[in-house]
Amino acid sequence: MNEELSNYWMPFTANRAFKARPRFFTAAHGLTLVTDDGREVLDATSGLYCVNAGHGRREIADAIAEQARTLDYAPAFQFGFPPAFKLASRLAALAPGDLNHVLFATSGSEAVEAALKISLAYHRARGDGSRTRLIGRERGYHGVGFGGISVGGMVANRKAFGAMVGGVDHLSSTYSREHQAFSIGEPDWGGHLADDLSRLIGLHDASNISAVIVEPVAGSTGCLPPPKGYLQRLRQLTQEAGILLIFDEVITGFGRLGSAFAAERFGIVPDLICFAKGVSNGAAPLSGVIVRKEIHDTLMTAPSAGPDYHVELFHGHTYSGHPLSVAAGLAALDIYARDGLFPRARSLEARFAEIMMQLKQSPHVADIRPIGLMCGVDLFPEPGRPGAKGYAMIERTFHDANLYVRIAGDTIIVAPSLTVTEDELVMMRDRITSCLAAL
Repeated sequence: MNEELSNYWMPFTANRAFKARPRFFTAAHGLTLVTDDGREVLDATSGLYCVNAGHGRREIADAIAEQARTLDYAPAFQFGFPPAFKLASRLAALAPGDLNHVLFATSGSEAVEAALKISLAYHRARGDGSRTRLIGRERGYHGVGFGGISVGGMVANRKAFGAMVGGVDHLSSTYSREHQAFSIGEPDWGGHLADDLSRLIGLHDASNISAVIVEPVAGSTGCLPPPKGYLQRLRQLTQEAGILLIFDEVITGFGRLGSAFAAERFGIVPDLICFAKGVSNGAAPLSGVIVRKEIHDTLMTAPSAGPDYHVELFHGHTYSGHPLSVAAGLAALDIYARDGLFPRARSLEARFAEIMMQLKQSPHVADIRPIGLMCGVDLFPEPGRPGAKGYAMIERTFHDANLYVRIAGDTIIVAPSLTVTEDELVMMRDRITSCLAAL
């Protein structure tokens, strides 16, 4: 191993393989990533689902630089930074229904932890403190905190870390290749799987369940769109049982599905929305939770809140509402609105799906699942070597085809920036096709 590379323990990376043959980016613009040897690589996954408006947006860089010169940091506990209040108002205006209170953090993992804690605190403040159980879903990804991996359902993220958080159960996965293969958008089969929540309510009793957390479209597991009627049925069941519904929109927020939030696309008002990634176009760490008014107001007025000089919710971070991140967020929202990127994503969705489905003719392809501007392409795994084909595609796309894609096991994930052109989509398809043919 090159000694210059040995000290950095890279996240979610096959470190030994990477350091034997590194893949470096040193610059970016538009949908182009520039390597350390000067090659231009087409970014097919918006960084990590976050650069929704394309790389190198001057407006965001200028906003961050000006903020750094003016006020580089302000304490978030007991003191305020005016633009953070402005950003919270703009996010509340984008959210559905009465989700109008925002708690800031810096990562999607932190946003999930906050949402889970808020749900527990809310029920306790209402005198319903027995509601401590949390329900996630198999194949769900909710970050890397202990709460997030506990409600998450991706085996590799959980298996090395012991018992995790207690009192957690899981809905069954919504994916069935037998019934859903090569579906575009929401598959016709599977809406009935939401009734698995009825089973869990029967097992644990609603009086013991605090919240259900799901990704509207499961992203990190390989892009699993919800079956038709599934999310609507979950909303019905949670409302009837007094259980909070948390949408983890870290990936699906800010235009990925053609609207500010997936909740809008699916016509649902959840109780809490977790956001991150696209809120700052990936230019600075920023995340948070948007909470319904009744939840916020309960925590403000419950007897446990005490007098008005007491802290109502003992939660937060040193970098909550960080000035540089807030500046990036405000600038990113300006770009999304000015350039009409959310409706642009909607207008591209059908053509994107058509182009991605053409990969069906390639060797190794087991399934393709496009929705919005995100798509999972499953490869048949190599016998006895799960993930080997996926890693081979990372190597081939980067070194041989000047293409960056995200891989989840043996699934290729394509999720381009909302600024992508049809020609760029065709290039992505063609480069993936050539690499699949060479496997």
